[in-house]
Order: sequence, then structure tokens, then C-alpha cells
Amino acid sequence: MKQIAWIGTGVMGSRQAGHLVKAGYPVKAYSRRPKRVEELAKIYGFTPCSTIREAVENADFIFVMVGYPKDVEKVFLSPAGIFACAKPGAIAVDMTTSLPSLAEKLYIAGKERGIHVLDAPVSGGDRGAEAGTLSIMVGGDPEDFDTVLPLLSCMGKTISYMGPAGFGQHTKAANQIAVAGATAAYTEAIAYAEKTGLNPQKMLDAIGGGAAGSWQIANMAPRALQDDFAPGFYIKHFIKDMKIIEEESEKRDLHLEMLEAVLSLYQKMEALGKEDEGTQALIELYREV
Repeated sequence: MKQIAWIGTGVMGSRQAGHLVKAGYPVKAYSRRPKRVEELAKIYGFTPCSTIREAVENADFIFVMVGYPKDVEKVFLSPAGIFACAKPGAIAVDMTTSLPSLAEKLYIAGKERGIHVLDAPVSGGDRGAEAGTLSIMVGGDPEDFDTVLPLLSCMGKTISYMGPAGFGQHTKAANQIAVAGATAAYTEAIAYAEKTGLNPQKMLDAIGGGAAGSWQIANMAPRALQDDFAPGFYIKHFIKDMKIIEEESEKRDLHLEMLEAVLSLYQKMEALGKEDEGTQALIELYREV
């Protein structure tokens, strides 16, 4: 039986690792919050580890799901990180939404150490992670993608090989551009309904089956109406994603006006101390106007 290591057991990672356990794979998990890992291990069935070395040293597959590019870099490149501790031949799959340039850097560094690296960010939020229906976008060598596909299939429904290293991250960037527009759109539709006296839920029911319909309206707008701002996807992480997209766009002399407008809205939310709420909490900004 192949051995699996999982690094990062937050809202998404703990659920994803749990699906691998359910599929019968032995999973060792590490997070920088040891007590939290032990608590989650009782729920999801993985084996908690106190160090990255303990998790990865005998692993055939290593999955990473952390918060920011700086965390990814630390997990892979620190003296006690993946590249220092994993065995040659292991496949490391970074599922964090991160910089395409970092994905390319890790791919090259992995080659030098005999470790295969894929970038495989996801879309679908906490509900997709819970249900095992995530969309997964993968960059790296196609033969490594084929090898890891059965494991990805435990976590996701739409799994796409996008091209060489970094292309998974570029695809996730395109995804987040579309999500930014859809999120701002349903939020403003709710705000308009509330100001004009429409029943917001009836309004969403009416438009959700037509041309305005979207995953965001079906899954996130109801949370906004219920004042359920628990993070399926953190505002602080959405801001991080949009800043990555801005950086990549600037390199290519591309100006994304809609994305910049949505980023500015979420930065206002951050200034109000709401960065740990879910993206659907944007409705609060309109209600405070």
C-alpha cells in the first residue's frame, strides 16, 4: 500500500485528507498546530505527526494544502522541509493556490533532488472538499499526473491536466477572476433586492435558473442571506489570490478592471477586521452603506 503524507489540515486540507483515508490509504498528517491535528485525526482518521520529517520521510505521495506562497516555500525548502526529508521518487502535490513562478521553481528544485512536483490548486470551497467534488487543476509532467490521478479522484470530480509546471496555478487564477465577478454580482443583486423591497430569496430563486445562474448563486448567496459568514473560503485568502493575479497580469501588461474593483471591496472588508470571514460576507459592506 502506498504511503501518503498530508501537510496542512485547515478547512480544506483536513477534509481532503479524510477522503484518502476513507479510500483505504494510510495518511500521516502534519500541521503547525499540533493539538489541532490531533483533534482532527479523531474525526478524519489520519495519523497525526509532530514534524514534516515524521510525515514525509517514507511517503510515496506528499500533498500540501497551506495558506500562502510563503508557507509553501517554507514547507518545501526549509532545512527540515519536504525536499530535505522526502525520499527520491516521491511525488509532491502542492494544492495551495500560489504563485505560478513558485510552482515552476519547486518543480525545478524537485527535479534536482529526484522528487516529482505537481501544482494542483482546487476550486469548490469547504462544501466541495467535504463532498469530494472539488475541481482540481494540475500542472507538471503528464506521467506524474497519471500516477497521482487515482488519489486526486478521491477528492475531486473535475480533474484537469493543464500543462507544464505553473499551469495549474494559472488556471486557478482564471478561476478566481471568474469567481470575483460572480461573487460581486450576486452580492449586489441581493443588496438591490433588499433596497427595493424584493424578497431576496424569491429573487435568487427567480434568476438562479436563468442566464444569471451560477455556482456562487446556488451555493454562496443562500449563506449570505442567512448571515452565515463562516469561511468556506477566507476573505484573507481571496485577497491573496487576487493580488497574485494582479502580479501575474502586470508582468503581461494586462489590466483587469473588474478584478481590481472586487479586490478593493475586499480590502475594505479587511480594514473592517473581517478578513477571517467567508467571501459571502461581502454583503455586510453593502448593508453598512
